Amino acid sequence: MSIRISPDTRAIIALIALWLLFFWRLFTPIAADQASLKQGDFSGQFVAFGGYQYARWSQGEVPLWNPYNNGGLPFIADTQAAVFYPPRLVTIALASITGTGWTYHALQLEMTFHVLFYTLAMYLFVRRMTGRPLAGVVAAIIGGYGGYMSGYPPLQLALLEAGVWLPLALLGIYESTRVTPIRWTWLILTGWALGLSWLAGHPQTSFFLTYLLIAYFIYRTYRFSWRVWAIGIALFGVIAVGVVAVTLLPGLEYLLLTSRSDLGFEAKSGGFPLQDLIQLVFPGVVSLFSPLYVGIVGLTLALIALWRKAPNALFWGAVALFALILSFGGNTALFDAIYNLIPGLRFFRGQERAAYLIAHSLAILAGLGIAYLIDHVSQDLLKRTRLILAVLQAICSAIALLLFIAWIGDRDLYSTWIAIVIFTALITFALIGLLSVSMPAPTRWILIAILLVFELFSVNLDHQSSYDPIPASAQLQRSPLLDPPLADRDLPFRVDGLRVLGANYGSLYGIADIHGISPLFLTGVQAIVEYGLPDEIAWELFSVRYVYSDWQALPVPGVVLAEGTDSLGPVRLHQLTAPRPYAHLLYQYVIVENDTVARQRLADPAFNPREIAILHQEIALDLPEARPTNAGATITRYQPEQLTIVVDSPTPAILSLAHVDYPGWQATINGQPTPILRAYGGLMALTVPAGIHEVNLVFNPLSYQIGAILSLVTWLALIILTGILVVRRLTKRNSHVD
Repeated sequence: MSIRISPDTRAIIALIALWLLFFWRLFTPIAADQASLKQGDFSGQFVAFGGYQYARWSQGEVPLWNPYNNGGLPFIADTQAAVFYPPRLVTIALASITGTGWTYHALQLEMTFHVLFYTLAMYLFVRRMTGRPLAGVVAAIIGGYGGYMSGYPPLQLALLEAGVWLPLALLGIYESTRVTPIRWTWLILTGWALGLSWLAGHPQTSFFLTYLLIAYFIYRTYRFSWRVWAIGIALFGVIAVGVVAVTLLPGLEYLLLTSRSDLGFEAKSGGFPLQDLIQLVFPGVVSLFSPLYVGIVGLTLALIALWRKAPNALFWGAVALFALILSFGGNTALFDAIYNLIPGLRFFRGQERAAYLIAHSLAILAGLGIAYLIDHVSQDLLKRTRLILAVLQAICSAIALLLFIAWIGDRDLYSTWIAIVIFTALITFALIGLLSVSMPAPTRWILIAILLVFELFSVNLDHQSSYDPIPASAQLQRSPLLDPPLADRDLPFRVDGLRVLGANYGSLYGIADIHGISPLFLTGVQAIVEYGLPDEIAWELFSVRYVYSDWQALPVPGVVLAEGTDSLGPVRLHQLTAPRPYAHLLYQYVIVENDTVARQRLADPAFNPREIAILHQEIALDLPEARPTNAGATITRYQPEQLTIVVDSPTPAILSLAHVDYPGWQATINGQPTPILRAYGGLMALTVPAGIHEVNLVFNPLSYQIGAILSLVTWLALIILTGILVVRRLTKRNSHVD
């Protein structure tokens, strides 16, 4: 008795097998064969922030505030932190349950499973749209293993994780509009997938996805009235907002206070140079990554879909063309127009990331192309396709010959180019052969799919721009220069970790750093730490105790505790002799109009911030003429979202804190609310009466509270509604069986 395996089952097995092959060096237990994602944003941003998430969540705590980077930041509001992103929570839970703890490899596995999910979802979407399993497989292979998904998104993990929800969201729209009347419940899937994209933490990618879904829904319902458009878009839009509200509302609040909001057109008009179009044919020639590359096979199938006007092809061709022009940024006049016309575009820079839309549109077009060939193949079509490919092959051969002549004179410079051009010519030749040789139709299309796999895997598998040939366990080696701050339990204090620590590794190791690489940095704080003011001013205001520097001596008193090296060369660990206390009492102050004036006062060498507070509003306080000798402030509790200070002063005083001023912090003195004052252009201060008092600071922003309620209600409603729909479907199916 033979077991019949359905085409869909075979396709899914094939996609899982290809996934295992593509990432085999991340899975293999043989250490000598292992590879790992390169350090950079993956390690310095996502592994580091993930480590902080793991530390807090595993203790049953919600990580609302992060004291370890940028002098302190609202972690819940930093989009790339992805605090409530469900797959990240699963990774953290598994790391805790298995006892391995947070590791570099754990996040790599999270990345790979997102790619697998994407390929299966893309297969399902294109399979439903075309009715052809092979079309779904082709689209999944190109989308999952083409130049975009295998390039920088795995390293800039939020791009990948925000982008993989595209096919699932599209599937919801397709199923809702596939028959008349519209099946509104399918838009729940679209809203949920869109919300998860926003939760994943790359707003620019989710921004592209949002506009694409709106356009696709209108395209699918253009024959209906505008009311249908409005209701449908509102339905999946409201669901998405509800899903992501817990981080969306704090994120919007944070964004408006960061330096990102101050960037203008010039900073946001960057994009691909026009010569990057060559990526479509020759990957790796003009740039390290080739996000536009879908392979010669994929590009041919996509062009066939457009040429023969396959169903839905014109829409996806228009998306690809628009996104391509957008990806050039200010290099074309279109960007100047849409910069002012498309709401939200001015918040994002790096317009080359529109390659996200190009790559996935071409993948879908390729699926439509092979579906068209399966259903409408003709000798005339094959002949014309072979002719076009022959022209491309001739061009490649001519270029290869010219490069070979140049290579003779400079082998190091031209060897890579020759290899790329020859590879493209060989793939073109093989494709011509498959379109020429007489064979059964199913065999031809399967061989074309195999050629596609060979092409994309040959270019992108284990690419040296993304992977190092070392195990994940060898990627992060902690410097011994970090040991003194880690051993110092006299908290709180900060370090200047621009050297040795670097990136966001303060979050991974639990060392409070005034620096960081999060793309969002509070404007006032960044101006103090990174722009213009002498380093010693930042050290003073932020209670820095340790400084990593190649200087022989610092401009303030200190001692060298240790010497060593980092990636930039020799470096020393300095400990400041008399750092400013984290909580410090002052009895003099000046009032300034804004942060700029505050920084001007700080830049004055004659100004002493240790003795004089810079405040941004008037206070009614009867301060003594001289500092009392028996006054002091002692920190008795220091936690990320809570700070307790016991103040003892015989007279009223200003309590200056080396703590970032940010909405959502509330202060009490002996249990009674007291206002928080902005000081020094970015820090906190409070006025305290004479005597002994307990000051409490708690971070619990209203934006988070409202967002959490909205998200909780939305998730509960989705779970209940999904359960009802499943029960109804099962009941209906059973009634038909009976």
